[in-house]
Amino acid sequence: MDMQFDQHISRQFNEDLETLKTEMLEMGGLVTRQVADAVEALANADSELAEKVLRVEEDIDRCEMEVDEHATLIIAKRQPAASDLRMVMSVIRIARDLERVGDEASKIAKMAIALSDEGSAPRGYTEIRHIANAVRKMLNDALDAYTRFDVKSAMETLAEDEQVDMDYRSAVREMVTYMMEDPRSISRVMNVLWTLRSLERIGDHAKNICEQVVYLVQGADIRHGNEQNLR
Repeated sequence: MDMQFDQHISRQFNEDLETLKTEMLEMGGLVTRQVADAVEALANADSELAEKVLRVEEDIDRCEMEVDEHATLIIAKRQPAASDLRMVMSVIRIARDLERVGDEASKIAKMAIALSDEGSAPRGYTEIRHIANAVRKMLNDALDAYTRFDVKSAMETLAEDEQVDMDYRSAVREMVTYMMEDPRSISRVMNVLWTLRSLERIGDHAKNICEQVVYLVQGADIRHGNEQNLR
């Protein structure tokens, strides 16, 4: 009788963990869609789509709060240890990164509205599209690696952030040069620069998610460049 009860508790615990993971991944799907819509709104000067992105931000904030609440309940009720605790902690951390990605997507949407109001497409759209495609891929691949507990894929995705950073710095140099040559473009190009900065930060958050995959699977903390902890 006691054994059956223990098995029930264990099964319920597993279901709680799986539900928590699913909630976080659903939040991830919402955020990746938000980023795609924000970039599309910018590229097409679609202020209506940009407004939709801003409305979705409230849903993302609510998702993070729900994940936090459910994770806290699991810790309080189940007192997880070892890999179970790493699962809960990694979900909390990833949800925080996803919420910040949502914040950056909202910033891009606001830039899209501003650029749409100005009525002319500034230089820098090519660079925006290029970096946007790279960070969206990183974000999707990071979440996929988490779903599959795939450390190898996570490390490969993490390494892509270096190229994103290089492309970002190159684009910034080009935009600053353009502003110096044509001071009338300063207002428009500043919006492009802020957009590029938001995209670069999204890449950083995708990198953080990859680090959480390693933490979950191997228990190794490789944040802040501590890859020597990787087994």
